[in-house]
Amino acid sequence: MNNGLFSTLKKKQRMEPELLKEVPSLDLADFTTGNSEKKRQFVADLGAAFTNIGFVAIKNHGLSDQLRQELYAIVQAFFALPEAEKKKLEFAELFGQRGYISKRRETAKGYKVADLKEFYHIGQPEPTGTMPSNVFPDHMPEFKALTLEVYRLFEQAGKTLLRAIALYLELPEDYFEDKVKNGDSLLRALHYFPIENPDALEEGAVRAAAHGDINLITLLMGASAEGLEVLRRDGQWISITALPDQIVVNVGDMLDRLTNHKLKSTIHRVVNPPREKMGTSRFSIPFFMHPRADMDLTSLPSCIDEQHPKIYTDMTAGAFLDERLRELGLKK
Repeated sequence: MNNGLFSTLKKKQRMEPELLKEVPSLDLADFTTGNSEKKRQFVADLGAAFTNIGFVAIKNHGLSDQLRQELYAIVQAFFALPEAEKKKLEFAELFGQRGYISKRRETAKGYKVADLKEFYHIGQPEPTGTMPSNVFPDHMPEFKALTLEVYRLFEQAGKTLLRAIALYLELPEDYFEDKVKNGDSLLRALHYFPIENPDALEEGAVRAAAHGDINLITLLMGASAEGLEVLRRDGQWISITALPDQIVVNVGDMLDRLTNHKLKSTIHRVVNPPREKMGTSRFSIPFFMHPRADMDLTSLPSCIDEQHPKIYTDMTAGAFLDERLRELGLKK
């Protein structure tokens, strides 16, 4: 494909950003199986969304509704286990990168109060180099089977989306391929536990404080309840709920750094439910697409000019991840 097809539209979008009032919905099939015009339009629309709001809803991503329901069922069964059973799968030396991470272990960057959540991390099915191996509950074989199936599915969908992003940036379509091959991506099963005594909550304690994701892009299937909000460019928070046939995809901090904040890692949060629903759980399962640790995140020269001077220091993905894990309190 001729990358120059996007240059005129792309420059106009950057110079005159449009305020998107809601997260746009795109069809991934337009990129994978559509004609050249549909593919071109998908790239342009994806780039516009990531330039303006940083989020987009995607359909025809490959995740069936049946698989999604089966995954949520086994995830809910795991988090219903006694605390002592779950803690057997928590290992301090893994710095929260594999296995179980107990309640209130993670604190968003810039905040002093820990998030009201517990979660479980699944990484590369076949780790390479210094990557840690996955840990799974022995008595729940379905947990391992389903999480690894979805991991592989989302990793493939993520690679496809990165091909479109590369074209939007006027890079070779396979620019990200070698950078994400055996990358340290994570599937995170999240449980926002019931808030049994709202009056006893610390000031500022929320399910997930406002933050940007660490990685390149995040793929998120529909959650079990509302609560996800995105900070729009005009300073307003808007609610996002993926439809059953959609996933929500957003830009992470690593892609933001690579593009010198051209593609926006939008701030988002998970707010506490209304008081009458505080005694209920919320489950969510995002996939964080990470590159290899040695990927250079130095901002692309094409994303730097007089109107957009370089704002980030040069850093590898591994160094950036290490820095962020310390900021989150997962690594000392």
